[in-house]
Amino acid sequence: METNLKSRVAHTPLPKSNGLLPLYETVINSIHAIEEGKVGMNDGKITIRIIRSPVQLDLLDAAKRGPDPDGDILSFEIEDNGVGFNDSNMKSFQTLDSDYKETRYGGFGVGRLTWLKAFERAQVESVYSDVSGDFQQRRFTFDAKGGVTDRSEEGTKKKFTSRYTKITLEGFLESYREASKKTAESIARGILEHCLWYFLREGSAPHIYLIDGDNIINLDSVFRDSLHSNSSSSEFHIGEQKFTITHVKLKTNSSQTHTLGYCATDRLVKEESIRNKVPGLYGRIDDEHGDFVYAGYITSEYLTKHVRTGRFEFDIVESQSGIFENEVTFSEIRQNALEEVGKYLAEYIKANKTLGNKRIENFVNSKAPKYKPVLDRLLNNGFSVDPDISDSQLDLELHRQLSEFEHELLLEGHDIMVPTNTESKDEYLERLSGYLSKVVDLKRSDLAQYVSHRKVIIDLLDNAIQKQSDGKYSREDLIHEMIMPMRKDSTKVLSNNMNLWLVDERLAFHDYLASDIPLSANPTTGNIETKEPDLAGLNVYDNPLLTTEGTKLPLASITIIELKRPMRNDAKPGGEKDPLEQSLGYLERIRNGEVKTYSGRLIPNSSDIPGYCYVICDITPSIEKRCKMMALQITSDKMGYFGYNENYKAYIEVISFDRLVNMAKERNRAFFDALGLPST
Repeated sequence: METNLKSRVAHTPLPKSNGLLPLYETVINSIHAIEEGKVGMNDGKITIRIIRSPVQLDLLDAAKRGPDPDGDILSFEIEDNGVGFNDSNMKSFQTLDSDYKETRYGGFGVGRLTWLKAFERAQVESVYSDVSGDFQQRRFTFDAKGGVTDRSEEGTKKKFTSRYTKITLEGFLESYREASKKTAESIARGILEHCLWYFLREGSAPHIYLIDGDNIINLDSVFRDSLHSNSSSSEFHIGEQKFTITHVKLKTNSSQTHTLGYCATDRLVKEESIRNKVPGLYGRIDDEHGDFVYAGYITSEYLTKHVRTGRFEFDIVESQSGIFENEVTFSEIRQNALEEVGKYLAEYIKANKTLGNKRIENFVNSKAPKYKPVLDRLLNNGFSVDPDISDSQLDLELHRQLSEFEHELLLEGHDIMVPTNTESKDEYLERLSGYLSKVVDLKRSDLAQYVSHRKVIIDLLDNAIQKQSDGKYSREDLIHEMIMPMRKDSTKVLSNNMNLWLVDERLAFHDYLASDIPLSANPTTGNIETKEPDLAGLNVYDNPLLTTEGTKLPLASITIIELKRPMRNDAKPGGEKDPLEQSLGYLERIRNGEVKTYSGRLIPNSSDIPGYCYVICDITPSIEKRCKMMALQITSDKMGYFGYNENYKAYIEVISFDRLVNMAKERNRAFFDALGLPST
């Protein structure tokens, strides 16, 4: 069976962000070669050279040409004193998908394909010991077009004194080069992070040096400089699968975020930030030695078994679904690991959790009281936030937690009413009581949200009736929108978008309400005129205290609300300029029509239905004059008028905007006080 190497390389996955993975994998192979050659980690040595594009410092003096420390990276040269390309290793190299290293190192025999994914070719030079103990040398070129070419071998005629292997990854492709780390320091950190397990394990790693021109970096020093204190480990199980997590404290100059790494075949495969994912784990934390950043590395046979061949991802489902219900999921691994991290860091993040909880409590008490009823449950369940979180982000987090709480209650509610076969009566009643207590908290939160909404609307209205920065007052339609969206009826507006409670709490119980639309379009009237009241409502509601003999329709009332611009002072007799006459005219026209409920049922004796006319406007001199002409009585606070018109059988109330705001505040004061909201 023949293999198309070029096609295999083309189909080998390697994200652009992983352009240095071939380098990292070569270093890992060198570590394995040193282990296989039984050199000993203390005597093992790996040297990595960065080869950059040359720079001509002086165009007139070619002798001054040299490597540019900021130039593009062209190649990497990796040399080790491991076992070398002996016959067995050479045969494995020439066999795609070789299983030669699978048993010992968990390798897949495809790492060299990533060489040709990010580089044009690889040059290999190796001195090894043959079966007789003599040193031999092999050289060859490896590229996608020809595979292994330019192969040459030299034997004992040429005396070699020691084993070594030098692999040069030539022609760093631009697309990968541009997306990769560029400085020697960042590349050294990348190598260390990828090979960190080898430094942490018993026996450690061989000596590794990175050379970039005159800059020589010893990775042993980088490791020591990065390590805050000695590492430790713990275990957790998911079903029959065992996972080990190695806890590492890194110095703050080595990393900027707390991370969790998932390893397979002694390699770092996947890494993710866990900042804010463990309560109290936010910014840097400290112990008796100072600040540190946490890093955890998870190893398991399960991870090794399910790593993809490219070793940059796992074939593990994120969560349970369908046919995968019996498999360990990534979310389960992550959640268990985060719990272990929380235990390991408990003493270091305790203060952060306290500050985070205070941040939540202060925000809820001062700005988001709707979360008060469920606050204790959230905090007791371990919810915490970064003390430096913004108000908007905190509100989003709290909303998400509340939504999850509601979702859990819905799921629990499906089964809560049916006792299980294994529980006693007392056990069931205890479970039911616990469920109902959570439901009560959730409903209290809904009420708190509604009360908070009222507070916002009152404040907006209070601001809208004030003189604006341009010296003018708000337009009538702006205030109208706050009370009821214009040109819409109650079939098109959700109840929580209507704020008729500002005028009269009873208007929340309307059967049909039309806003700023012609009476002829109102299905409850049958009227053909096109005049438009601001708000017209037909209230039909049950009175639970009313008892009568026989059958009788519920009481009904017609309510008209007329709005005028703040401080308008042009009222005069006539239906066009007098808001009181306008309201009574609208009421009369409704009564002259065939009044029905929205469902189409006739309301008998419609001419005797009580009428309520509310006029919302400032008590300017012209309005005051019209009120007196209507024989209305002034209110005790001098900010409104009221009275009953016998001829129209209508109660009339003129409410100034200040009185409207004040009454709304007074009616809601008890709710505001209970939530800690200021009423003024």
